[in-house]
Amino acid sequence: MENALRDAGVRITRQRRLLVQVLAEADDHPDANALHRRAHANDPKVSLATVYRTLSVLEEAGVIDRHAFEGKPARFETSDRPHHDHLIDLETGAVIEFRSEKIERLQAEIAAELGYDIVHHRLELYARKQG
Repeated sequence: MENALRDAGVRITRQRRLLVQVLAEADDHPDANALHRRAHANDPKVSLATVYRTLSVLEEAGVIDRHAFEGKPARFETSDRPHHDHLIDLETGAVIEFRSEKIERLQAEIAAELGYDIVHHRLELYARKQG
């Protein structure tokens, strides 16, 4: 991620380095405010503006993915992870990653029947716990 910032001409400050570390360690799809709180806890000089600017550059460089889950602030994750889909718990807002070969095959079959090859896709399921 630091290389992507350098390539974009962004200075690698201590605050940006900390933000990159926080983002790399996140496993919960944090939004910008959560990333700011986590980085700010380690360095009060980290500003929300730095968080937004850094996220924008990293997203443009393709090293993080932005997810705009229904009605919620954008959330982020590193893009170096294997393909997966998301289930969003409507009660808690938790984002649960999953992978299903059955779903992947079905999507490919549907695309092929329509004369297409899938290049990229995102699947988001919005759900409530049973019971």
